[in-house]
Amino acid sequence: MLVYFIVSMLVACSGVDSKPVPTTDEGTTEDIQINLPPDQLYELGKERLDISFYGHYSYYSMPQWGADPSSKWIKDNLNIHIKGIDVEGNGKQKLRKMIASKQLPDIIWGDRGYDLERLREAGLLVPLDNYIDKYPNLKKWAGTKILDLLRAPDGHIYYFPNYYTNKPYGNAGYVVNKRIYRELGSPKLSTTNELYDYLNKVKANYPDVVPFETGIASEGQGIDQLFSAFKENNYSFTRYYAVTSGDKMTSIYKDEGFRESALFVAKLVREGLITADAWTQTDDQVSEKLMSGKVAVYASADPMRQVMLANAELVRKNPEDGYIFIDPIYKEGLDPNKIYPGTYNVLGWNVSTITTSAKNPEAIFAMLDWMTGPEGSAVQMWGPPGPNGYWDGFKEDGITPKFTSKYTSDPDGLSEIQAISGELIWVGNTVYLDQTKSDYEKTLPEDKRNWSTYWQQKVTWESQGDATPFINLQPTPNSDEGRIFARVKEIWLSARSYAMYGQTDEEVLEILDLAHKDSMESGFQDYLDFITSKWQENLKVLNQE
Repeated sequence: MLVYFIVSMLVACSGVDSKPVPTTDEGTTEDIQINLPPDQLYELGKERLDISFYGHYSYYSMPQWGADPSSKWIKDNLNIHIKGIDVEGNGKQKLRKMIASKQLPDIIWGDRGYDLERLREAGLLVPLDNYIDKYPNLKKWAGTKILDLLRAPDGHIYYFPNYYTNKPYGNAGYVVNKRIYRELGSPKLSTTNELYDYLNKVKANYPDVVPFETGIASEGQGIDQLFSAFKENNYSFTRYYAVTSGDKMTSIYKDEGFRESALFVAKLVREGLITADAWTQTDDQVSEKLMSGKVAVYASADPMRQVMLANAELVRKNPEDGYIFIDPIYKEGLDPNKIYPGTYNVLGWNVSTITTSAKNPEAIFAMLDWMTGPEGSAVQMWGPPGPNGYWDGFKEDGITPKFTSKYTSDPDGLSEIQAISGELIWVGNTVYLDQTKSDYEKTLPEDKRNWSTYWQQKVTWESQGDATPFINLQPTPNSDEGRIFARVKEIWLSARSYAMYGQTDEEVLEILDLAHKDSMESGFQDYLDFITSKWQENLKVLNQE
């Protein structure tokens, strides 16, 4: 699920509006002591803490802080007030404006990649080493291996990881509308040919339904999952525009599996089996279709996020309806056990950074460290604690929540909390969250288990590939390889969009061939040699353990 936005030249911009999204909160944090003594921790809740936050994704809009039960509890009990900065529909442009105007937010949350690396190189991010040693949770739950993998070339750590782990996790895959699937006779749905036949049946029988929903295709949603169906041991190399071939990374445009998938996607588009506006639609539009049951099959890097609410809505109307996950689709002849619609790595998904604009970086780190610990994780995932909530304090170990009967009696209410708070989990502790809920869910009868946890255990966690050897491959922005990467990315985005709407197989393949040619003329081979070297270095480190 990784998205890389390119920060171009830092040019002056007039009329910059970097104010946070308006809320009913007013007031600012008074100047307070920035660096506490080494033996004194910042006490959350002692005073009001105001934080500005920017999520560096064009599709992301931070929910209003305090409007949902989890963030309201944090706001009321710890006196933390977070205001989101509107991305204004264009993450690349918005970040450039903020940098040019020297008005950075306290926290920037985004992918470990080009844009955040440029901020780090410019000295605009706060090193976290001293805080990591001082505060307990990140160091305890992440461990030395993960922290060392986060170290920048200068030896410091600037990134606070989100959903770091030591076990498989992830939600990527395919979701099917139960009612439509049932009414069409519940046919076998495993191979790409079977998927194609099923989508045609949907189109013929349900003219007002989207046969195959991709989500935001410009981010790779849906079409990356279809790419995985045509290639064994596919670790989502679309983010590097390369695939492995022996001990080297080579051009994705020449990969047979990718070319087959591009032809398949274009065929589905031509025949009206994929959302017509897949490349330009918004997240809200996708959610609306899912909520109304107007989608037959949906694939993305994280369908769980939107479908859990949609499932609850459809089940409320008819207990027999809703959505189910299916095993990953694969091309006939391939080994289904080697098909990975998504990947995981020990560093997790994205990261939070604290900028040098923050008046009190230690206080912000203390909040993030609390959020990644047991109490913060429990509040965000299961709502406020108490006898009327879904959990009521911890067991004697101080780690395991004591879940209440409401956990099983009100699954819809819990899904609503998680659907919103999931957008506010910026430093998720995968090991804690997954292990805790899994251990508890296993004690429950199947019909009482949480919908998302059930499908994670049954399908998604088992079908994610370990892409840890492929982390940290991206070159630094100001290097020769980084400049090549920027050019190659523009070629990639253009080629993939044109290929998706290609009118013939010949046209699609011509587009891919031209993209390969243009990339090679832009220095693609030097970039491929660079990421090959980084990949081999990772393998050496991992094989030493």
